[in-house]
Amino acid sequence: MKNFTQYLAQLAVTAWVGSLWAIGYLAVPVLFHAQPDKQLAGRLAGEMFSAAGYLDIVCALFLLGFYLAQLGRAAMSRRTFWMVLSMLLITLIISFGIQPSMTELKAQALPLDVMSSTFAGQFKMLHGISSICYLIESLLGVFLVIQSTPSK
Repeated sequence: MKNFTQYLAQLAVTAWVGSLWAIGYLAVPVLFHAQPDKQLAGRLAGEMFSAAGYLDIVCALFLLGFYLAQLGRAAMSRRTFWMVLSMLLITLIISFGIQPSMTELKAQALPLDVMSSTFAGQFKMLHGISSICYLIESLLGVFLVIQSTPSK
């Protein structure tokens, strides 16, 4: 059973970091390049980020529980524990702070596209903050993968 939970932990890291990189740096850029309607592309990207955010939260909570179950309080002295916790906090900030604010600005801008409205400056600022947070989480994810890779 111990091996099973270790495999699940590896799978959680893979799913989490893989979704960060696949959605943020592959699917969304392709979507904005291929979709001429930028409002639709933005709406679809938001849906992808939202769904991935829930996956991230599930993976993070599992990993934190796994580390605590494996190591007890000693888990808190491990770098991987703090990377997961940091990544979770970034996910929560983006998912429940920044994204809802961006969605609200889009709604307030209707019938205009938010980028053609008086809310464009606020939206750009939030988008920039979100992008920086996402990049930090993605880079932490690389280190998490490296730290979580079992040595042979």
